[in-house]
Amino acid sequence: MSQTIQTLSHIHRFVPGSANDEAPLLLLHGTGGDENDLLGLGAALAPGVALLSPRGQVLEKGMPRFFRRLAEGVFDEADVVARAGALARFVDEARDRYGLAAPVAVGFSNGANIAAALLMGEPAVLAGAVLIRPMVPLAAPPRFDLEGKPVLILSGAGDPIVPAENARRLAAILEEGGAELRHEVLPVGHGLTQMDLTLARRWLEASGL
Repeated sequence: MSQTIQTLSHIHRFVPGSANDEAPLLLLHGTGGDENDLLGLGAALAPGVALLSPRGQVLEKGMPRFFRRLAEGVFDEADVVARAGALARFVDEARDRYGLAAPVAVGFSNGANIAAALLMGEPAVLAGAVLIRPMVPLAAPPRFDLEGKPVLILSGAGDPIVPAENARRLAAILEEGGAELRHEVLPVGHGLTQMDLTLARRWLEASGL
């Protein structure tokens, strides 16, 4: 059983894998979560794959997040860029420490947003991404080239936090940046559901990551 690890630049959990020919998963929790939250999801999505799960370094009323926000849905974009860069450096450190290939990010809510920021600002860091209930992290993203990297966006038709137009805009931005993108709008709200697990697992299997 893995334990919380306090070395490297982020507190994290690492679960070694037995499926060494498959990309590890970088698990990125939502607001108020931590390094433990998505381990079960990661194991269900890709049994036997190595799991790397960092804790966000920003606290909002005591709740961990991956970057600061100014209000609900209003992000501190300078902090988004800085935190995405710091997370990219952590991934590099962890790859060296644990002997990992480039990971596939699996992010939920705030974690999906920082994963989207990684795709835009640090595109070489990830092999692909599953973004669950993401928003556009940067109003004017830099030019980036994802070189056909597979990206799955799972939005909720009844999501009270993420406007449908915002999710569509993120999909368009990533597709214009070269991602091999699939965007599914599910009949759900903001929370994680069994439908997310099923679709993400099938997508990961089909993508060959």
